Amino acid sequence: MFDTILVANRGEIAARIIRTCREMEIRTIAVYSEADVEAPHVAAADEAVEIGPAHVTKSYLNQEAILEAAKSHGADAIHPGYGLMSENPEFVHAVEEAGIVFIGPRPEVMELMGDKARARDFAEKAGVPVVPGSDGPVEDEEQAHAIAESLGYPVLVKASAGGGGIGMNLAKNEKKLAKAIQTSIRRANSAFGDPSFYIEKYIQNPRHIEIQVLADDHGNAIHLFERECSVQRRHQKVIEEAPSPASKTFEGLRQEMGRAALNLVEASEYTNAGTVEFIVSPNGDFYFIEMNTRLQVEHPTTEMITGLDLVEWQIRIAAGESLTLSQQDLAIDGHSIQCRLYAENPDKRFMPAPGAITDWVEPSGEGIRVDSGVSAGLKVTPYYDPLIAKVITHGADRSAAIERMKQALAEFEIGELTTNLSMHLTVMDHEDFRSGDVHTGWLEEEFS
Repeated sequence: MFDTILVANRGEIAARIIRTCREMEIRTIAVYSEADVEAPHVAAADEAVEIGPAHVTKSYLNQEAILEAAKSHGADAIHPGYGLMSENPEFVHAVEEAGIVFIGPRPEVMELMGDKARARDFAEKAGVPVVPGSDGPVEDEEQAHAIAESLGYPVLVKASAGGGGIGMNLAKNEKKLAKAIQTSIRRANSAFGDPSFYIEKYIQNPRHIEIQVLADDHGNAIHLFERECSVQRRHQKVIEEAPSPASKTFEGLRQEMGRAALNLVEASEYTNAGTVEFIVSPNGDFYFIEMNTRLQVEHPTTEMITGLDLVEWQIRIAAGESLTLSQQDLAIDGHSIQCRLYAENPDKRFMPAPGAITDWVEPSGEGIRVDSGVSAGLKVTPYYDPLIAKVITHGADRSAAIERMKQALAEFEIGELTTNLSMHLTVMDHEDFRSGDVHTGWLEEEFS
């Protein structure tokens, strides 16, 4: 087992990883920017290293600074969390060349799944259902028009690289296609340095359901059931839950999706934790959209219904240990919901709302968990993602988890900062959500 792990991230996920390391009696090193000198994850670690100015490209995306901190302070492994360096194969190669273990999958698999067009083609060859679309990246606008015409409008123009909905644009008709292409190219090139794109048929009003997987280096792989992430804004998840309400509607969906996810894991020789993401049409057909080769923001919901610590398993697998669980050992215990608290304004199209936190009192009690990355007296700056905390609840069933979430949100005290907390309370009481009848465009329809 590792002696020292450097956590190459910030905020709530860095604090959460450090918590598991402490329970495993592993020494931790935090990294921080000038803007995060007083952040909770810095105080939580055994040691902390400043790696640069506030801007993310000069600190948390500064590979050289992170590697130097790891080498000079004796880290024998690096945990990337999610976002930032977590899906950067170039960084993984550099970590391995430095003789340090990267807690995650092999860089070759990361490269494969990081190119959404290649991943889609690979999944199809592995027998996993995919959305009808182009065979790989589209060469030019003329080809794009021909593909869109053959698929039938509406279509999605999607960046081949990256994730988080960046570079994804809807074209409802031929006139809208050119603008969708140019927007995708511009955003993808800016965010990922890769302007390539592909085209898929747009599945209207789908659910977003994903399968959590774990795989070791000894040929063992399991899935930890499904999570539903359909409550989104700007293609980014806001509320997640496990298991999905759709599993009661469509018999066999969980088993079929789990089998498809493990087929992809086996075909790609994937190791460590990962998530295979699907969209599910209103009639129950499911299609692969991407694989995230890292820990997901919504992983606590899976932990709540399985009793497993996914970060602990990431670390154990990276250290060479075998999975001690088989698929038959796993069972779902109750229901879990997660609400992401953002410093943003739902009344202004969910735009970020940086500011000072004057009061911060987290709820607590049975079945309530809060993963946070801030505290009273700190400022939410414009330099980073405005996620400030995640509220996770667990109950004997979905109704109990919802009621517990309402209780937790009502008890949360956040002074002055503008957040989406009240929106979450509204959603918890909404008839559509309570019945489980939502889709990926539902939230923006309700709050537009």
